[in-house]
Amino acid sequence: MAIWDELTGQADAIAIVEAAAAASSVGGSDDSSMTHSWLITGPPGSGRSNLAYAFATALLGGDDEATRRQVQARTHPDLGVLATERVIISIEEVRQLVATSQFSPSVGRYRVMVIEDADRMTERTSNVLLKALEEPPPRTVWILCAPSEADLIPTIRSRVRTVRLRVPSVDEVASLLERRDGVDAATATRAAREAQSHIGMAHRLATNAQARERRERTLDVALGIRSVSDATNAATVLLDLAKADAEAITEERDSEERDAALRSLGIDPGGTIPPALRSQLKALEEDQKRRATRSLRDGIDRIMVDLLSLYRDILLIQLGVPGDPINLSILGRVEAAAALSDAAGTLATMDAIAIARRRIDSNVAPALALEAMLVTAVRKAAAP
Repeated sequence: MAIWDELTGQADAIAIVEAAAAASSVGGSDDSSMTHSWLITGPPGSGRSNLAYAFATALLGGDDEATRRQVQARTHPDLGVLATERVIISIEEVRQLVATSQFSPSVGRYRVMVIEDADRMTERTSNVLLKALEEPPPRTVWILCAPSEADLIPTIRSRVRTVRLRVPSVDEVASLLERRDGVDAATATRAAREAQSHIGMAHRLATNAQARERRERTLDVALGIRSVSDATNAATVLLDLAKADAEAITEERDSEERDAALRSLGIDPGGTIPPALRSQLKALEEDQKRRATRSLRDGIDRIMVDLLSLYRDILLIQLGVPGDPINLSILGRVEAAAALSDAAGTLATMDAIAIARRRIDSNVAPALALEAMLVTAVRKAAAP
């Protein structure tokens, strides 16, 4: 598989970085092609990190199979990676990455430093990175990823070349799922549509029955709200769904990480951990707890994105606007819900979802934010 094959709908962006990698491989110095600081922007699920690592692979070794495997495993000696499951990237993490960026390449032409979710840096942390971008070593390339340029401080934006990704079409994402994951056409298309072209979520919906059930249950609960009491109960159900979804994502990964850590320390499964090594495992456990917190927030946010898709479909029907519904599989229920309210009420609910997302991001208790949000979703029962 070629290094660009898992990128879909991004021909323009691929052309830019491919040209830069090609120029660097032959020792080119064309400033319009290659620079030492890059920013890849795009909406969630557009493939920012996929493009970043494909670009890194091209810079480190082109289409060499060994290089691809090392980059995929994040073990290439000339690759530095900062990816976090926390709410923010710590200043110490950036300092460590900046320190390693000063090393000369060991096997290739470049040392490549990738920061996923660079928007999670505070201004103080960003200023630590800024110093490295202002005076990078001659063979170090920085690749940052963020939803948009506005998510980074102006001084960093002025020192990077931006590559913008677009939202791929449903057909493009479905084609990727069929080709890469072996999913049948109908399942791939439905997953791509319901994920709203978010590649990672589309993959999960297409390959994980529990994820599909969680989404179906989310919409079923929302469509059943007829009173304030229903809204309160729905908030509890949705929070439980988000917790179950987060646990499903993190549980297996946590176990694999712990087993790998024990192996790296020379400890057999089930063996006694020497006191001198317990601090290292404790640090891993603390990281996993922080990731669980982030994963729960992400799970709640996924639920609210699904709810926005539902009310978007309802609104289009109420306004008589032609368009392809996201939730085509329950179109009959969507049409029935549209008849129980008006467009103004639906817009109020969509606004309430946006407010709830901001409140949860500001550490308001999720249960309270969900309850306040869902009260606006009360629909009158159909007249007898």
